[in-house]
Amino acid sequence: MPPIKHGVLRSNASTIAVLQRFFDVALIAGSLIVLFQLNDQRWTMASWVCLLSTLVLFQLIAEGSDFYRSWRGIGVTREIKQAVIIWSASFSVSSLMGFYSDFLPSLDLQLQLKWYVSALILMSMVRLLLRSAIGYMRSKGYNQRMAAIVGLNPVAFHLAEQIQSSAWLGIKVLGFYDDLGEGHRMIGTEPLPVLGELEQLVNDARAGVLDRIYIALPMNQEKRIRYLISELSDTTCSVLLVPDVFTFNLLHSRALDVNGVPLISIFDTPMFGLNAIIKRIEDIVLASMITVLISPVLIIIAVAVKLTSPGPVVFKQRRYGIDGKSIEIWKFRSMSVMENGDKVVQATKGDSRLTCIGGFLRATSLDELPQFINVLKGDMSIVGPRPHAVAHNEEYRKLIKGYMLRHKVKPGITGWAQVNGWRGETDTLEKMERRVEFDLEYIRSWSLWLDLKIVFFTIFRGFINKNAY
Repeated sequence: MPPIKHGVLRSNASTIAVLQRFFDVALIAGSLIVLFQLNDQRWTMASWVCLLSTLVLFQLIAEGSDFYRSWRGIGVTREIKQAVIIWSASFSVSSLMGFYSDFLPSLDLQLQLKWYVSALILMSMVRLLLRSAIGYMRSKGYNQRMAAIVGLNPVAFHLAEQIQSSAWLGIKVLGFYDDLGEGHRMIGTEPLPVLGELEQLVNDARAGVLDRIYIALPMNQEKRIRYLISELSDTTCSVLLVPDVFTFNLLHSRALDVNGVPLISIFDTPMFGLNAIIKRIEDIVLASMITVLISPVLIIIAVAVKLTSPGPVVFKQRRYGIDGKSIEIWKFRSMSVMENGDKVVQATKGDSRLTCIGGFLRATSLDELPQFINVLKGDMSIVGPRPHAVAHNEEYRKLIKGYMLRHKVKPGITGWAQVNGWRGETDTLEKMERRVEFDLEYIRSWSLWLDLKIVFFTIFRGFINKNAY
């Protein structure tokens, strides 16, 4: 048996990516130099050190997150979000290093903020302008690629619809190829023909009719896929495999490789690499600021709990943390009992176990304020799926498919389910299913922007809720 040759699953690099790398460096450096001029400040060697260290950090983080890959086929919003995250991370790290280090000088705070905002705006504007110009040219027929899709199934139809609805991609789908059908298929309002069988596809590819071929056959059609890959190797077409694993309910799927062996993750966490660093910085910064601001409130509530009922001020309850590992979360005690065993009864409206101020604390979520300490300790995040009692986890993991996947990230003080109204008592299975559905959607769609959006919504509609008691 011949040895398996190691391949690498790579993103396509392009001239556009090289231009963007140049523009990013030029805009970051240029904006700082211009700001020095406008503020009548003298440019010194310390200024060079600060600028160059920030640029090096930016390039390292961008390289590590594969930022300068080809973004063809991906919306400009995602590209700009990635740029914001990378610039924010590199700027923050550089500023902190300058503040705490004698080696790296720090700039004036006002000048730093102006630099951060101006560079961010300029980088976003350049990307928008570049995308708009390229999209316009492609929509007019310039730099277009002729494409065909192999397969007649929901995955193939969905792919065709996505391409057809995005003229800026510069990809024109001529039709489908498959041994099992003929005629045409309606994609949106436009009919796309079935151009022939697989043999006809190979002939058309060799004749130079096609530039790109998307193979969207089911995984059980391995023989046909192998035939196509073998025959199309004798053409100049770009051949892309669309695995039908995407018909499954994936959780933060991504392509990766292990020593050159390409893999596709089915269930995974978004908190790896740069994302994990960003999430932790977000938690530390927000939790530190909030803890300082609410410290007087913490003291008042602690005194009130101690004076109004016997027992400890803080109740520590066992919960599942990330990867299902046991943690202890802190809450102000709001009940006369402290259930933490194999059977935990959820609080209900008018619950007799509530202390005289317990109902108010729970209704306003003030009982959860000590959990900011859990965030600083690293057991929890500001935003994430709310932690359930261990007894409830063991109960619902048997009843709800995918329930334990909500533990692929750290539990949070607030979450996507909570700001959408799914908090409080889950007296029916349907309510818990809906909560889990929102939790998994959060993990699937995680971004720094989504976290900030949830924090914003929590301030205005997340603390007080009719279901919290």
